[in-house]
Amino acid sequence: MTDIAVSEMRLTAKPGVPVVRALERGIALMRAFSAAQPRRTLTELARAAELDKGTARRLLHTLQSAGVVDHDTRNGFYSLTVGLLEIASAVDTGRELREVAAPYLGDLADRIGATSFLWIPHEGMGLCVERVRAAIPNVDAPWFTVGTRTALNCGGGPRVLLAYMSPQDQEHALAQPMPRRTPLSLTDPESLRQEALRIREQGYEFAIDDFVLGLAGLGVPIFGHDGRFVGSLSISGLTAPLVSELDRNVVLLREAARAIGRKII
Repeated sequence: MTDIAVSEMRLTAKPGVPVVRALERGIALMRAFSAAQPRRTLTELARAAELDKGTARRLLHTLQSAGVVDHDTRNGFYSLTVGLLEIASAVDTGRELREVAAPYLGDLADRIGATSFLWIPHEGMGLCVERVRAAIPNVDAPWFTVGTRTALNCGGGPRVLLAYMSPQDQEHALAQPMPRRTPLSLTDPESLRQEALRIREQGYEFAIDDFVLGLAGLGVPIFGHDGRFVGSLSISGLTAPLVSELDRNVVLLREAARAIGRKII
């Protein structure tokens, strides 16, 4: 998660209910860690959370005492601990979908040789709730791990979410900051609305070079047995192999998505 993203994620208080600022700041510090930056210095964390170093140090010490942050005194780096995984195990969001989809993601990763992902819409963004790497991947995608949130303008799975969510949710998503990750990343809301219509007509999205140059993402929607849209299934890998096997991969993803949907209660 970028420093900009952390600064934008502030708690919204309900009328008449005060926000506990110390807790808010502690959460901001934990959100400053990411898959790309799992180890950060006090200076980096204070800047990301928009805190002075003294306040950040005290909060980090408290989080360390609670067992969710570790501090390596040899090099000064802070990192999150497995204590957060224990807390995360209680998260209910996407649990049923994740448990049902996990074996299908593993099968896709092995058959295609690409990293597979499971996405759900969450607060105007795409939330990765499961990821499976191939045993011998053609390329890894370390920027998306379980729990990662991303804007819906780039990538096969996230763009499918944008296409199939309700009109109200779509407008909320389009109001979020849209990063231009490569020269091919779309950031204009009206262009993305048109792309969403195209994706719905096509039934899948094959996004090329819009997240990382040289990589492509293929995504399909997942519908429950009652027809409601519940999320998206995607793969990511080198562009050339995915282009050459596009028709086959679309069939494989659609079969997996239908099987997942039939098992969702």
